[in-house]
Amino acid sequence: MTDSSGKRRGAAGSVLVAATVAMGLIAGAFYVFACAVMPALARSGDRVFIEVMRNINEVIENPVFFAAFFGALVLTALAAWQARATEYRWWVWVALAAYVLAFLLTSGVNVPLNNELADAGSPARVADPAAVRERFEDAWVAWNVVRALLCTVALGCLARALAGYGRAGRGEAGRGEAGRGEAGRGEAGRGEAGRGRDGFGATGYGETGSGRAGYGEAGYGRAGYGEAASGEAGRGPGGAGQASAYLSSAAGSRASR
Repeated sequence: MTDSSGKRRGAAGSVLVAATVAMGLIAGAFYVFACAVMPALARSGDRVFIEVMRNINEVIENPVFFAAFFGALVLTALAAWQARATEYRWWVWVALAAYVLAFLLTSGVNVPLNNELADAGSPARVADPAAVRERFEDAWVAWNVVRALLCTVALGCLARALAGYGRAGRGEAGRGEAGRGEAGRGEAGRGEAGRGRDGFGATGYGETGSGRAGYGEAGYGRAGYGEAASGEAGRGPGGAGQASAYLSSAAGSRASR
């Protein structure tokens, strides 16, 4: 893996983690409304219900909530684009589709209901608080459950995509280790071949003494006559003296005749 591809993969992983965190925060917020806030308000009187919901709708419009609400959309979309060539891309795309539906549902249903509740005026001066509550409560609660489920699906898909991202990283690391191992074995093989060549060169057949410890230097070339025994001349220092004595004796005998 090159440095540039490693940096791109690291950036994609960071975006995917951030998208998962943001999605978890939004899914948790809608979940709390569905299983705690709205059931608790259902026990309240009409004017209390209207007042508390109006206060919630006002205070929830803050940078912390918007960072998660809009961040989940932007980060998941970016993660989907970065994962377009990966095996886990389908999980990110499903997560994006689920959250887009939840985002549109919030913008198209829940927010307009909040605005209608705000337009009804002060709870103390509302002429018919029961009618205002009736137009708001059932629809808002039902669609909040739907968007909570959609966000939970999106969160699960992003978590599954993170698992796929981790497996892909381990697979690439394993292939890199295997490649380095193959390269090392290749280097070792070339080294063994080199040592083999050096070994044959160093094993000098010419150095072993068939030529130098030869009977040719000592005997056949220097002994003079054929009768000068090559074996006697070749086998040591004494052999050369014996050959000289024999030659001198033979020469004297011929002179006396």
